[in-house]
Amino acid sequence: MKETYTCSFDFKQNIREINFNGLKIGGDKSFYFLNENGNKSKPVFALELNIFNPEKSSHIVKDIYGQFFENKIDLINQAQKSECDILGLKFNIDNINQIDDACNLLKTLLPHITTPLMIRGTNVNDIDKILIPELIKILDRECIISFVNEYTYKSIVPLVIEGNHIVVIKAPIDVNKLKEMNLLTTNMGLDFNKILIDTDMGGLGYGLEYGYSIMERVKIAGLKGNEFLNMPMIAFCSEESLKTKEASSENLNANYGDFKLRTKMIEVVTAGSIISAGANVLVLNHPDSISLLKGLVK
Repeated sequence: MKETYTCSFDFKQNIREINFNGLKIGGDKSFYFLNENGNKSKPVFALELNIFNPEKSSHIVKDIYGQFFENKIDLINQAQKSECDILGLKFNIDNINQIDDACNLLKTLLPHITTPLMIRGTNVNDIDKILIPELIKILDRECIISFVNEYTYKSIVPLVIEGNHIVVIKAPIDVNKLKEMNLLTTNMGLDFNKILIDTDMGGLGYGLEYGYSIMERVKIAGLKGNEFLNMPMIAFCSEESLKTKEASSENLNANYGDFKLRTKMIEVVTAGSIISAGANVLVLNHPDSISLLKGLVK
């Protein structure tokens, strides 16, 4: 006899399901993988590259893709051979004077990209509110646009709507701000089913527990019927985990173990924890991490 497990939460509705180029994102019926009926959707995985200046990537990216850094077409072709569901390109420019160069690079790369695409800005508001709209104008397909926040959404969301894209809304560790951002953007005409939410997070041992608890609160509120928190969640796991000193410095006591293996394991364990917190899209830097995590949730 097959066992069926139950959950004590009184869930009233599913998390919204986004169909992105054939990928199903979200649609969770429950917080947990309860049984063979798939009450929790399986996460999808994005492999992200610093595409404008790959040399600024973490050492684990340099180890596996460094030989392709000079030719960015070769770089994305190699990345697309991984098991990633989404290819993420971060246009990590240094200033607004490089926006034209970033746009020209995207034009060059688009014909070679066959994997569902996510584009991302610099995480600097003054640059992103100019850069991201210019990148959106070049796109020839539905993409995930990352990200908008309270400072940039007015410049970016209208073009997201016009291009029928999916947008990541970021409100760091603040549930009320997240609800407010979802309200403001949907009042502009953004479809509820075109939103991924990013609550922000920490790396393993560096605030992960608090970020985890916020994600849990958002997921449970969405399952209980809050329409402004009922969107799938995205988590940029590598960005947080790989900047920790344990993952970025070789100059630690030998008891910490092999540097390269330690770095990969910090990325994997951080991502595994965030899957448990309810994340639907995991953004990682190393293709081996994606392969391992896919095997764990298969």
